[in-house]
Amino acid sequence: MNQSVLVENIGKAYRVGNNPRERLKEWFLPFYKRRVALSWVLRHVSFSVGRGESVGVVGMNGAGKSTLLKIITGTTVPTEGNVSFSGRVAALLELGMGFHPDFTGRDNTLLAGQLLGMSVPEIQESIPAIEAFAEIGKAFDEPVRTYSSGMQVRLAFSLATAIRPDVLIVDEALSVGDVYFQQKCFNRIRSFREQGTTLLFVSHDKAAVLSLCDRAVLLHEGRLLMDGEPSQVMDYYNSLIADRQDAGIVQQKSASGGIQTVSGARDIHFTDVSLINGEGTKLEIVYTGQTAVLKARFMAEKDVDNLVFGFLIKDRTGMDVYGTNTFHTDQPIKSIKAGETKEVDVTIQFDLGPGMYSITVALHEGNTHIQTNHHWIDLAVVFSVVNTEKTLFAGVACLPSSISIK
Repeated sequence: MNQSVLVENIGKAYRVGNNPRERLKEWFLPFYKRRVALSWVLRHVSFSVGRGESVGVVGMNGAGKSTLLKIITGTTVPTEGNVSFSGRVAALLELGMGFHPDFTGRDNTLLAGQLLGMSVPEIQESIPAIEAFAEIGKAFDEPVRTYSSGMQVRLAFSLATAIRPDVLIVDEALSVGDVYFQQKCFNRIRSFREQGTTLLFVSHDKAAVLSLCDRAVLLHEGRLLMDGEPSQVMDYYNSLIADRQDAGIVQQKSASGGIQTVSGARDIHFTDVSLINGEGTKLEIVYTGQTAVLKARFMAEKDVDNLVFGFLIKDRTGMDVYGTNTFHTDQPIKSIKAGETKEVDVTIQFDLGPGMYSITVALHEGNTHIQTNHHWIDLAVVFSVVNTEKTLFAGVACLPSSISIK
């Protein structure tokens, strides 16, 4: 696969404590020893993106995601390392970047389009399509300072994608605005991907990353922590949010062959998790509409007053299908003692479409695992759903419905 973007050992540092006197000495005294510290926001980051590939960039706030994209687009100079790319690059970074607040949307389209590398004839030819896609009506000829954040995104995205770029870089901007326009943008991005556009996409939206990306890279504290399949990277990222010290996260091969993410202190831990039928037989295949039981056994190494058990069903791409926990069902497990073993049975009617699914299980305190994560296991159970009795349907959910023709 031809490389479209190559990031080689990128690093970015900012000077801390560099007062005016120190700067003067540094500029005019060639052998002066610098007394300022460097604060690195990125260090030793390397990866490549193939032509037509879609890569998600994920990480906590402050991980260096936006800085990395600014370096790739050339708006920020790296302290060390190199970036190379081929073809025309369109970037949607900061909201309204390149817009003058006192100029109209039409005027800004002419100006900002040139900053994106478009010629004046190209912009003028594209203006009707840009105006139509943005759908901001008469506001197109009004000052941008009167725009809402959603209107700015509409105009910025319409402009950046007026001509299909070879590389499209999007940094969180699509999280602003209404669902209708977000879906419209995602459809255009998918269309570009089918035509060979390379995508670098920063988002905290798991569904968007899983839907749009072939690969994902995880940045943590300025370094590249993981590069792999989106579902595996997002599972690790989810565990990292719960375990800020990165002490209890392990990725291992599961019995089903997938990469399983396990995290938590494990002071209360699962001893067995299985999916069984009414006769107690373990299931690997479930029929659409069948009722089965998720059985989870766990043991405590310490006393806990209010323990919460949760589960989450995911489809084959790692997209969440359904999940809940005993906090939301108002069934907390109270006063579990050290050395005690408990069992939780969850009866589930699997009204799911055909395909591969997995179940994640968790033991924590509070409404989510972020508060206190005792044990979290992705791919704890993997099973297939087949449809032998229901009317054929599309999607992951089998919803009771009837059609009346009058």
